[in-house]
Amino acid sequence: MIKSPEHIIISRTDAIGDVVLTLPVALALRKNFPNCKITWFGKTYTHDVIKAAPYINGFINFDEWMQLSDSDRVNQLKSLNADAIVHVFPRKEIAKAAKQAGIKNRIGTSHRIFHWLSCNQLINLGRKNSSLHEAQLNIKLLSPFGIDIPTVEELKSFGAYLTPPSFFSFDVLNTEKVKVILHPRSRGSGREWGLQNFKKLIDLLPADKYSVFVTGTKEEAATMVEFLNELPSHVVNMTGKLSLSEYISFIQQCNGLVAAGTGPLHIAAALGTTVLGLFPPIRPIHPGRWEPIGPKANYLCVDKTCNNCKSNAASCKCISDITPTMVFASIQQWK
Repeated sequence: MIKSPEHIIISRTDAIGDVVLTLPVALALRKNFPNCKITWFGKTYTHDVIKAAPYINGFINFDEWMQLSDSDRVNQLKSLNADAIVHVFPRKEIAKAAKQAGIKNRIGTSHRIFHWLSCNQLINLGRKNSSLHEAQLNIKLLSPFGIDIPTVEELKSFGAYLTPPSFFSFDVLNTEKVKVILHPRSRGSGREWGLQNFKKLIDLLPADKYSVFVTGTKEEAATMVEFLNELPSHVVNMTGKLSLSEYISFIQQCNGLVAAGTGPLHIAAALGTTVLGLFPPIRPIHPGRWEPIGPKANYLCVDKTCNNCKSNAASCKCISDITPTMVFASIQQWK
């Protein structure tokens, strides 16, 4: 067992939602080793998420690191004097460099062949058919530290685990109405509920009670031009208008967010904002694996067996069986 580490690197170089659901790894390490330095190895576009996690001490930019020569990559890792690196998202380049840098404890899943050559702590971790939540699977990699896997309820008891480092003021939020964010797209990370369903939901939200904001990237906006052009007056199009750091602050100042299993859903849950995730009952993208983790996180998923839409994401009836009325009923409970 690894005892009293002074510096641990967590390597997760993929999407925002995956990064957020790996933050409980850092929380578990901080709880068990309060004086340990924790450095995150991640992509440029996730840096603002890590800035909102005050229990993480440093950030290695993977995109910049990849521009270095092989020897400079190794030297940068060596200069950190880390006791351990946890390869949550396997990267052959990082695993190889970590070994060459002489990092003493190199933890990775046994399901990657290159980890057999580069890691000295191999964890039997298969994700696809696991019954564990993604955050639990990530924490399973901490077994060499003597850290047990928490239940999902224990994960939720962590409370809010993101705090925006900067406060941004938004004129559109100067209202006493309930402020609802709708995030229709998922950049391919989750089954989408469909623009027609979001349109019907908007029609159910009375303008005298709700201020509604549609969010998404500039690229996502280009895929829903007609939908955005037909928004009623009490709905504000915020797509492509916010940086990630601004968006994190924006979410925290709203009452709740509705989305499929995508990055903003998990950010909102981690901020302690009320969220409603929309999921299909299909492994491995069902809520048992990807439900949002937070003190005010909820989800909807129909209780049925998937028939023929597992391989046809564009016409997923399993998620479209969640009705706008069901979503509206949940929003009505928000404060």
